[in-house]
Amino acid sequence: MQVQTGKRIELIDITDRVRKHVSESGVQNGICVLSTKHTTTSIIVNENESGLVSDILKLLEKLVPPHAGYAHDRIDNNADSHLKAVLLGNSKTMPVINGKPLLGTWQSIFLAELDGPRTREVTVTVISSD
Repeated sequence: MQVQTGKRIELIDITDRVRKHVSESGVQNGICVLSTKHTTTSIIVNENESGLVSDILKLLEKLVPPHAGYAHDRIDNNADSHLKAVLLGNSKTMPVINGKPLLGTWQSIFLAELDGPRTREVTVTVISSD
């Protein structure tokens, strides 16, 4: 699925789109694997509360500030984006139960854009265990 991002760094809730893909797959029980092929994006699961989203973004900036003398900045000036993606990871796997991805009450699925804005691709693979 394609996701259009609007900022350099942002979290985009893709939960409803993932639910739709799982539902359309027809799989009732199994697993759903989400991945992004981009080296400056990640997939994370957490609560979609605006204060927490802001806190996550601030934490990433604090842990890996831009323009901190990274060697890769000589090439693309986006080393911080790559390093943040390393910390977060590019995929998530979750159970599918009764035709739905199994998420906790407060869990949402996010694409973390770390070097946007761009058009990004998230691969949704649903595998049946039945």
